[in-house]
Amino acid sequence: MELRTLGSQGLTVSAEGLGCMGMSAFYGSTDEAESLATIDRALALGVTLLDTAESYGPFINEQLLGKALAGRRAQAVVATKTGVEFTDDGTLVGHNGRPEYIRHSLDRSLRHLDTDHVDLYYLHRVDPQVPIEETVGAMGDMVAAGKVRYIGLSEVAPQTIRRAHAVHPVTAVQTEYSLFERGIEDDGVMATLNELGIGLVAYSPLGRGFLSGAIADPDDFAADDFRRTDPRFQGENFARNLAVVDEVRRIAAAKQVSASQLALAWVLRQGAVAIPGTKRRRYLEENVAATTVTITDEDLAAIEAVAPRGVVSGDRYAPELMQNLNG
Repeated sequence: MELRTLGSQGLTVSAEGLGCMGMSAFYGSTDEAESLATIDRALALGVTLLDTAESYGPFINEQLLGKALAGRRAQAVVATKTGVEFTDDGTLVGHNGRPEYIRHSLDRSLRHLDTDHVDLYYLHRVDPQVPIEETVGAMGDMVAAGKVRYIGLSEVAPQTIRRAHAVHPVTAVQTEYSLFERGIEDDGVMATLNELGIGLVAYSPLGRGFLSGAIADPDDFAADDFRRTDPRFQGENFARNLAVVDEVRRIAAAKQVSASQLALAWVLRQGAVAIPGTKRRRYLEENVAATTVTITDEDLAAIEAVAPRGVVSGDRYAPELMQNLNG
């Protein structure tokens, strides 16, 4: 497994990590035994970056990861997130970037993860009521206290990145990035990360599974799968996006790789660390194999011809969630 360095502070991670969210929430039924086996297999394949958050469950995903890493915590780079407030019984309150909540939620995450430190601690979403300087200052205090090694941000605008980075070095920004979601190439986020030497961690690098080529009908999703409310999986948007996926599959077939592997290799070629999510070993193994796929200049041109910036149809979240982005 190739290793990459996030940011200028020296955090080394696997080029491809593992998004653990779906093991506990949002994507239909879960299977703890298979999830634990998937994490075990990921570590065996050289995947070091394991991504979770308080809100995945809530708390359940952190607890699962803590269980998976019992006795071998040093093998993993654990990333979790704060800033979406829950009471201790799991009731959602809303955004909260106040320093006192940052401290409280970190201590709670450490308990759930059964560890004494978090390697990469993200602000999950910006609290519009709290200056980013205050939130990041509190996160920096947690670094000084030894409870956090590095800090990151998620779904933030360029000016927010700059303001945060001026308070404490930001190691990584996590945002959605894939052949279907390339907004950061246009809104200044990618340019800002490159300028400041901050790493890019791409979540949903397979377009929430769309780019796997395995989704033929959104009605096949479980009743509690949140993609049923995702505009990109609905009506005419679905048909248009499926046509793009078919073209990606055609290019992949010519290279004798899967559509998933081509899409992931494209993200890796852009310099990002990808964290595709899966809860099954067979998909994990297919995803990890993408790290050996070479994307040539000719491949890039062919992919760009069928999946240029802006090709996707539909917003990436339902309207009520779109307002939480780019804080």
